[in-house]
Amino acid sequence: MAVEAHDYDVLVIGSGAAGLSAALSLAPHLRVAVLAKAAISAGSTAWAQGGIAAVLEPGDTFESHIEDTIVAGAGLNRRDAVEYVVENAPAAIERLAALGVPFNTGEGNTGSGNGGDEPRWHLTREGGHSHRRIVHVADATGAAVQQALEKAAANHPNVTLIPDMAAIDLVTNRHAVDETGEKRVWGVYALDRKRGGVSLFTARATILASGGASRAWLYSTNPKGSTGDGIAMAWRAGCRVANMEFNQFHPTCLYHPEIKNFLITEAMRGEGGHLKIPGTGHRFMPEFDARAELAPRDIVARAIDHELKRLGLDYVHLDISQRDPEFIVNHFPTIAARLAEADIGIDITREPIPVVPAAHYTCGGVIVDLDGRTDLEGLYAAGEVTMSGLHGANRLASNSVLECLVFGVAAAQHINRNWSTLRPPPAIRPWDESRVTDSDEEVVVHHNWQEIRKFMWDYVGIVRTTKRLERALNRVNLLRDETQEYYGNFRVTPDLIELRNLVEVAGLIVRSALTRQESRGLHYTLDYPDLLPEAVDTVLVPKG
Repeated sequence: MAVEAHDYDVLVIGSGAAGLSAALSLAPHLRVAVLAKAAISAGSTAWAQGGIAAVLEPGDTFESHIEDTIVAGAGLNRRDAVEYVVENAPAAIERLAALGVPFNTGEGNTGSGNGGDEPRWHLTREGGHSHRRIVHVADATGAAVQQALEKAAANHPNVTLIPDMAAIDLVTNRHAVDETGEKRVWGVYALDRKRGGVSLFTARATILASGGASRAWLYSTNPKGSTGDGIAMAWRAGCRVANMEFNQFHPTCLYHPEIKNFLITEAMRGEGGHLKIPGTGHRFMPEFDARAELAPRDIVARAIDHELKRLGLDYVHLDISQRDPEFIVNHFPTIAARLAEADIGIDITREPIPVVPAAHYTCGGVIVDLDGRTDLEGLYAAGEVTMSGLHGANRLASNSVLECLVFGVAAAQHINRNWSTLRPPPAIRPWDESRVTDSDEEVVVHHNWQEIRKFMWDYVGIVRTTKRLERALNRVNLLRDETQEYYGNFRVTPDLIELRNLVEVAGLIVRSALTRQESRGLHYTLDYPDLLPEAVDTVLVPKG
């Protein structure tokens, strides 16, 4: 099938909060294409429940939010990045409100950012925060944010939303008809998942906003597409990545034999939910941390993991039934309704919820500066695909969508300011399928995908050892060789693209974990349980 070619001013890979924020900031002056691997709204943003952190309440301060972020990040954060995001948070919330995001209002512990006759927003508190500063739309904030951004983008004449395009590789100088040796990105090759065939998208600037890699583990709170595509593509193109060992496991994912990725928001603990041992009803978090259920996620996840292993349990209970039923249903309508459905059958106003930790967020990624620039000219990145320095060794609750909103705009603003310096792309070679055939062994892809997720869960989980990590590295090296051989002989499919990226990212995670000989934040190893006196990033550099 012939390769279709499309040229835009700016190409955005990813259609969540980071990608759409960037697109809307570029759209007044530039033609923008936004590529989504599946449906436009199928990414992680729409799955976010809790809310967005911002200083909006009298008595709260930027410095408090900054310090909470750095404490949660175990001191590995870049302070300039933390300050930049925190100080730009109120403006990000105002932009969303202007787009029509219906943030909850309420009496007391509220704020609007502007005062006067502006609506007062209800602010909740989550683990690691010293103030109520989480603005939210009940327990479905991400869905409301996604809907508002998507509607605005769809209605803008300069934004083209293109679903079902699976990015394969970034277009670099080596793909140019006349190579010049520049380290530069000119766009992406992408597979049309619906019609088949590979399309070439070129642009003066490309923004990666493709999310994280939590589907590398057997149990994850993320949608199916969270396979580290942007991280893997940037690495192959020549970008450094950093801090890939810091993988956040959300403490409370529904434990269910069939449903393995339903998140129970952090806000439930913020509003009084207690973690208890099934059978005895013993509340155990005060034994692990003075902040109890409001401790940062890494501490809560390790405490649950400890109790599961110590007592041989499959799950612990999260119980908020001591609160008024009307309060529970009003604050957590989505969770209450879903758990009450016949296939689960839990009334959270009367019963506890069985929960386990699950892979949730990738704190490392492609290294970017405060303008979202990567190591390659013409390539920017924003959101979970990056290591911006905001999260350090552990992400503070509700800083994730915030990072997307702030850095998506930052990347767009840098492109706008420097548009005259960004050259049009040269002639690019078309995608070459002349030496490959259709596969008759798709079982290889399925098997390798399952094996990666299983050994990552068993060997690269919440608590690690050097021996387990070395076993994981042996497996990932073998699977990388198998996958690369398969990729070189057969036409690309959506599953093969994801497998290729997943095995690459799994290798980066394991190598990073073996490099860090201490326990810091989300990386806890029994062989090096102590914290080193200096916090240093783990930076991996591609060959060449």
